[in-house]
Amino acid sequence: MLKLKNLRSAARDVVCKCNVKITNFGRHGNVKEARELFDEMPHRDGVSYNSMITVYLKNNYLSRAETLFQIMPQRNIVAESAMIDGYVKAGRLDEARKVFDQMGERNAFSWTSLISGYFNSGQIEEGGRLFDRMPAKNVVSWTTVLVGYARNGLLDQARNIFDLMPEKNIVARTAMIKSYVEKNHFDEAYKVFLEMPERNLYSWNIMISGCFRDNRINEAIQLFNSMPQRNVVSWTTMVMGLAEIKMTEHARKYFDQMPNKDVTAWNAMMNAYANEGLMTEAHELFSLMPKRNIVSWNAIINGYARNDNEGKALKHFILMLQSCFRPNETSLTGLVISSESMLELMQAHSLVIRLGFEHETSLTNALITMYSRNGDLCSTRLAFKQLMVKDVISWTAMILAYSNHGHGHHALQLFALMLRSGTKPDEVTFVGVLSACSHSGLVNKGRRLFDSIKGAYDLNPKAKHYACLIDLLGRAGQVDEAMNVVCKVPPSERDEVVLGSLLGACRLSGDIKMANSVGEKLLELEPSRSGGYVLLANTYAAQEQWDEFAQVRRIMRERNVKKVPGYSQIEVKGKIHVFLVGDRSHSQVHEIYDMLKEKLEPLMREMDTLD
Repeated sequence: MLKLKNLRSAARDVVCKCNVKITNFGRHGNVKEARELFDEMPHRDGVSYNSMITVYLKNNYLSRAETLFQIMPQRNIVAESAMIDGYVKAGRLDEARKVFDQMGERNAFSWTSLISGYFNSGQIEEGGRLFDRMPAKNVVSWTTVLVGYARNGLLDQARNIFDLMPEKNIVARTAMIKSYVEKNHFDEAYKVFLEMPERNLYSWNIMISGCFRDNRINEAIQLFNSMPQRNVVSWTTMVMGLAEIKMTEHARKYFDQMPNKDVTAWNAMMNAYANEGLMTEAHELFSLMPKRNIVSWNAIINGYARNDNEGKALKHFILMLQSCFRPNETSLTGLVISSESMLELMQAHSLVIRLGFEHETSLTNALITMYSRNGDLCSTRLAFKQLMVKDVISWTAMILAYSNHGHGHHALQLFALMLRSGTKPDEVTFVGVLSACSHSGLVNKGRRLFDSIKGAYDLNPKAKHYACLIDLLGRAGQVDEAMNVVCKVPPSERDEVVLGSLLGACRLSGDIKMANSVGEKLLELEPSRSGGYVLLANTYAAQEQWDEFAQVRRIMRERNVKKVPGYSQIEVKGKIHVFLVGDRSHSQVHEIYDMLKEKLEPLMREMDTLD
């Protein structure tokens, strides 16, 4: 009898040691060795099956765990709970619920795993009902439900759970802070933060981020300075927060003090300089970066594209390719908007198609704008037509293209299609349609559209909208009404654009008295820009008031204001030829003028006669 007991004890020891080995194999990812040992065991117990099932689940072999679970001689709560967790993580909630419903007894882990699954899959009501049925809730289950409500944007339900929690841990408190911050309830977030008996780095970082979201810069700085310890996220949050609100110098101070700069901080600082147009500083940082990612390359490419280009955007795009980075939508957008000629634009477009981005909305929006700027309305229309998903920017870009090229009726027709598509226009859209009305002489239509900005779409008219309406009325000879519109413009929006439009209306109507008054105000607003001077001088010239014309020109000289000369450019065989007003410096100037005189002038007169 004693010998039999010893044999059984020895056998249990062997099984126990094998179970431990199986678990250790699984921790190191040696699934094959774990299964071989499991199969070689002469005797197995419930723990053996639990260990092997756990090994499979931790190494993402759900189907193998499922097969083993189904052939278990006798299921237990550990294996059942493990399978519920495995099914939940795989999104197979029906199978998880089936195992749960068949359990003879359940523990907090099995309840909480299934509840978490319902919340993570968006089945909030079912998760809440299951939580209400849970007989014994622990701090983990309470926190799981709170986080579930919070992640799904249900702040009131999350707060209710938080208030009912018998024990509030740091995870629950931090989840509430994060929820309040995301819903822009900063004061409530700060109150929970102050009530925390202990705080972790995550809660500090969330609060600092919340300060920036709520534009509480001083509080963000105070919180950062109060932190008992900081990590790279803390520093990066400060750099990014200050950079985004254009406090670039302050952002640089924190950046320079960072003990360990991550690539996100480098990119944020570089973007800040690029957004300020400080490309020398941006490139200096770029060249110093120890490690770059695609965001770094995009920052420098788009920075040059938006600012001091001179081919540098294209140069860095090529360098990015040489560094084995594959361009994404943002990279290609930078390449498109940096194109300085029609040839470069077409080459960029070809690359867009070759890399499979031709249906990306924001990228195609850039193509529409750039083709329009280059005067190719046909390619503009084609890019717009091929776009599968059109957003407000897509419609607006095409409307502006039609308007800028004198196709006012097409712009208004497209605006009607835009409204029928369910896309809500924005402020820029109305600039396009009001300009279209102006170019087409549709005064009543323009008035109605202007009134609809506030009335139908709840947008506040800006200076550019008033300027369009004034231009529309001025072209129609309704200068008095245009003046009335100026009087109604809020003082904050009564800028040089509005006054310039009114001065243009005076020029068309020949109202010199009003032109004098408007011109004086315009020159006060923009004493160093040539536009107002030229417009006023041309108004005098149109009325043959040459003394006044000369006086404006004299004031320009005295103030050292120079008019940028107008120019045209054409691309022939990949080479760009630029012609200034009155320019005779081109090497083929005689042939060009002979061509104009002999062929183009007669053709233009013929077309003018036909009109």
